[in-house]
Amino acid sequence: MKEMNTLLYVDDESINLRMFALVFKDKFNVITAESGYEALDKLKMHPDTAVVITDMRMPGMDGLEFIRTAKKEFPGISFFILTGYDISEEITAAVKEGLIYKYFGKPFNIKEIETSIYEALRLL
Repeated sequence: MKEMNTLLYVDDESINLRMFALVFKDKFNVITAESGYEALDKLKMHPDTAVVITDMRMPGMDGLEFIRTAKKEFPGISFFILTGYDISEEITAAVKEGLIYKYFGKPFNIKEIETSIYEALRLL
């Protein structure tokens, strides 16, 4: 059996974590975290993680702050932002500077996310 790529999804809303894991469990090894701090710990426990998708607005550490921190220690990971708000200049700039591969709006489009993950995996 082919080994599945590990995908980390970060969101402070547990319903979103459960839904995301349910949708993608047959395609990827999905791990989840409820905060940027927990996500950093999960990356240390799962160094094989290939893709991270994180919510933008979370208490304590927002998505971009988490990505900036994680990318220093895990530069080979493809990062994505998911947001329920308007796409800010900060997110647009993060794409231009290569900090994130792409961003998605909520509610998320499953096919768009799946296609983008596979694109990112081909680039690794």
